[in-house]
Amino acid sequence: MTATTMERLTKLRGRMAALELPAMLITQPLNRYYLSGFSGSAGTLFVSPDRAILLTDSRYTERATSEAPGFEIKLERDVAQALPDLLAQAGVSRVGFESAHLTCAEYKAWAEKVGEAALVPTQNVVEGLRAVKEPEELHLIRKAVEIADAAYAHLKQTIRPGMTEKQIAWDLEVWMRTHGADGIAFTIIVGSGPNGAMPHALASDREIQAGEPIVVDMGARVQGYHSDLTRTLWLGEANGTFRQVYDIVLRAQQAAEARLAPGVPGPDVDATARAIITEAGYGDNFGHGLGHGVGLAVHELPGLGQRTQDTLAPGHVVTVEPGIYLTGWGGVRIEDMALITESGAEILTKADKDPFVRI
Repeated sequence: MTATTMERLTKLRGRMAALELPAMLITQPLNRYYLSGFSGSAGTLFVSPDRAILLTDSRYTERATSEAPGFEIKLERDVAQALPDLLAQAGVSRVGFESAHLTCAEYKAWAEKVGEAALVPTQNVVEGLRAVKEPEELHLIRKAVEIADAAYAHLKQTIRPGMTEKQIAWDLEVWMRTHGADGIAFTIIVGSGPNGAMPHALASDREIQAGEPIVVDMGARVQGYHSDLTRTLWLGEANGTFRQVYDIVLRAQQAAEARLAPGVPGPDVDATARAIITEAGYGDNFGHGLGHGVGLAVHELPGLGQRTQDTLAPGHVVTVEPGIYLTGWGGVRIEDMALITESGAEILTKADKDPFVRI
């Protein structure tokens, strides 16, 4: 078992003890990978104070042995069938499970097999561990951020009127894949003109034009870790509306980034940006949360939104992405990634924020 795996299991067992859980089942794929290193599509972890077992099937015998050294490998894909023996061998009568990642059918099958043992629902036990990034994780995130930043610089040199949104998205994907990324972090968003009023617009066959906002949201994936970058472009000379809206969004982002620090509640950071946008008269045009954590998932803890209950801590990596969206005209969103440090925050994203492209 690697030192990293041992440290993560120790932290998990500490959380289990605090929750009075003598054992826990891990079914969420990214949580399973984080704790064991196993990347197969079928697997469940059983963790108790003195045992760490990976349940999988014969397709993954060699991969499980290679990727999850130190774990006991049990070739049993049906967790319900394995549960009675697992609980008996561990001598436990309570086992936690990830309630957000178990279907009703699976829960029913498990409950029928465990007899009088208690299945205890949990939330965000492993996700809470994942939120605080380790040095090697930060190294991979930085690489993913650098690739996305460079891809955006490439886009600013090549974007021209007449290109379709799909062409831009494909060009960015090819560039990132051929410059160090294992893949894209998510389906690339390109919303030009009125399409930019949709925060998650799908790239279409629409041809981009001079004199309209173009929202581009993209990210790279490096060894499982992601980046997330949004910039808004304008080809040619800008009109007054764009300059005004862009300036508001940029000021909101800068104020929010200045608020990032350990101990600050996520909703407070959101409120900092939202107040500037609201005061400018666009509060109803900023409907989504300010940001979210990024790591093995593009969206993970902590959250920077009005309804989140997360507090920032050193090691958190978050996005800061205020936006204004005007139906029929388009949108402006600017997004950076930031690392929370012991004394404040480091802005990881270095991509240019000058929106203008001379044509």
